Amino acid sequence: MPTTNKNNIYDKLRSNALQKGYIFGLLIVALFIVFIVRIFILQNTNVKEITENYIDKNYREAILKPARGNLYATDGAILATTVMKYDIYLDFKSMKENLYKEYASALTDSLSKMFNKPKSYFRAKFEHQRKIQNQYYLLVKGLDFDNYNRIRHFPIFDKGQNKGGFIVNRVYERELATSKIGTGTIGVYNDAYKSGFEWSFNKYLKGTDGSQYEQRVNSTQWKPIDYWKVKEPIDGDDIYTTLDLRIQDIAHSALEKQLIKFNADHGSVLVMETKTGKIRAMVNLRRNAPGVYSDAYNYSIKDITEPGSTFKVVSLLTAMDDGLITDETTVNTGNGRWTYAGQNISDGHGGGTFDISEVLSHSSNVGSAKLITKCYASDPWVFINHLKDWKMLDKMNIELQGIAAPFIVTPKNKRWNKATLASLAYGYSVRLNLLQLLTFYNGIANRGKMIKPLFIDKRVQSGKIIYEAKPEVMVKQMASPKAIEMMTKALEKAVEKGTARSIYTPNLKIAGKTGTARFEYWTSGPAKYQASFAGFYPVDDPQYTCIVMVNQPDTKLGYYGASVAAPVFKEIAGRIFFKKPQNVEKDLLVDKKVNLKKLLPSSTKIKIVNNQMPSLIGLAGKDVLPQIENFGYSVEFKGVGRVTEQFPAAGTALKPHQKIYLTLQQ
Repeated sequence: MPTTNKNNIYDKLRSNALQKGYIFGLLIVALFIVFIVRIFILQNTNVKEITENYIDKNYREAILKPARGNLYATDGAILATTVMKYDIYLDFKSMKENLYKEYASALTDSLSKMFNKPKSYFRAKFEHQRKIQNQYYLLVKGLDFDNYNRIRHFPIFDKGQNKGGFIVNRVYERELATSKIGTGTIGVYNDAYKSGFEWSFNKYLKGTDGSQYEQRVNSTQWKPIDYWKVKEPIDGDDIYTTLDLRIQDIAHSALEKQLIKFNADHGSVLVMETKTGKIRAMVNLRRNAPGVYSDAYNYSIKDITEPGSTFKVVSLLTAMDDGLITDETTVNTGNGRWTYAGQNISDGHGGGTFDISEVLSHSSNVGSAKLITKCYASDPWVFINHLKDWKMLDKMNIELQGIAAPFIVTPKNKRWNKATLASLAYGYSVRLNLLQLLTFYNGIANRGKMIKPLFIDKRVQSGKIIYEAKPEVMVKQMASPKAIEMMTKALEKAVEKGTARSIYTPNLKIAGKTGTARFEYWTSGPAKYQASFAGFYPVDDPQYTCIVMVNQPDTKLGYYGASVAAPVFKEIAGRIFFKKPQNVEKDLLVDKKVNLKKLLPSSTKIKIVNNQMPSLIGLAGKDVLPQIENFGYSVEFKGVGRVTEQFPAAGTALKPHQKIYLTLQQ
């Protein structure tokens, strides 16, 4: 080939190579320029715009809810607890192909056995979801921990979220641990409704929210991602309430029995520890059907009613403290009828000349009205100021939400007239909640020191006590020691010889006052009554103060405080106070204690696995009681025979030395 042709070919190849090189170089330069421009744009673009255009469209921050703290009785028995449930989702896009091919059969076999459905059911579901690449397929909701722990070890699922597509959504549910204390007392706290302890103590129980990012799956679904910016929540504090489960149970059963007997609409009981102000029982029962009552509304703090004769203790103590009434003071009630300022006042127990203790023991409306009008008609504010000093004009500042404010007609009120003072003397023209009246009576029991009602014993955070309740004094000295002593003796006489003599027992000195108040008396129709009794015991060294209210008993069966409310008080007092058999009346002998460890060995073997309460229902008490105590738990029981009720319920986590309550056949 001629040399000239070779050179031409070489030049042409060289030219082509140079052109390609230039083109490649220009592309590199162009890419570099684009890169620089992109950086410049990013640096000068609003961060918010980037977030809105990309991050917010594909990711979002979701709240991780903490575990709500538990509510306990004072002895550690669980009242309400948070139970974790597990919802299982599957991400078929993340699930590795080789894992699915190798272990799909084993997985569907395990699911078939767990949920009692054929393997083909799960295989067909999975094949379809794989085909559409569903990244958030709901497999099952509401698993408990045992079943969650089982399913997460199945083939494929044991590889976790990134390889096995196994997604866990933890959901908290609130559960009550005993039927004896329901939503009226324990309450609820959610978006729709707030009540009871759950509402009142929410700031301690709720904990602190955490956060976790979720990735968009489609237009309606998001799935959690556990590898980016997870902020763990902080669980809520545990609250130990002042409620004593044994006393609560005693009060509940005593009140329920009486409500059924008199076919009443509703009723309440409050028991306060005299020296500390701690509320050891708070029972509120409402009739749902004939003979069926439940704890659904807290009448003891949410409702205010005219207290009737139980308020005579308040009115007469004012005059005792002012020295206007002494042990020698008497009042002539005539025939038990008196008209004052156009108002007719009458007694239901006849008339006569009474000393102060007899005014209370006979529950004389006329006697109370005559004494108080004689003492304070010229200046009723002296009387009203006593009520003010005793905090009876103020809404109570307590730990519970929803407490009703009192209403007392004073000279400032348009309803005030000359007869109002007489009405106040025997418990009308005044409306109080039961807790406020109980607190007053407890002040008398406490020798004049009025203590604030307490509902929290302690708060525990991560196992450490961060708060313990101490008695809080509301009024250092309500009245003179002489006036307090005079009133105490009068209340003791009211039980021994007066309207409450039906509950008198020489073995337990009780001081108290009955109350029978007619309400809605301005309307036509059958009369409606509220029976009550308030008092304390034992008189020499009061330990507990208690108030009982029974609303709208069937008037054909009875409606006086002495016959309807006082027997509830007596049963509660006896069952709380007498812990060992003594020479007392039969109805005070309830909690029959025996030395469980001396019972014969059992043929029924009880097992406590992982500190979980076993089911004892139907087992013989003589067999199971010594075994439970030998495990280190304190046991209280009533009745004989086989177990019919237990607390805590089967499956509840037990704490060391926890008290267990059993009801046996009677």
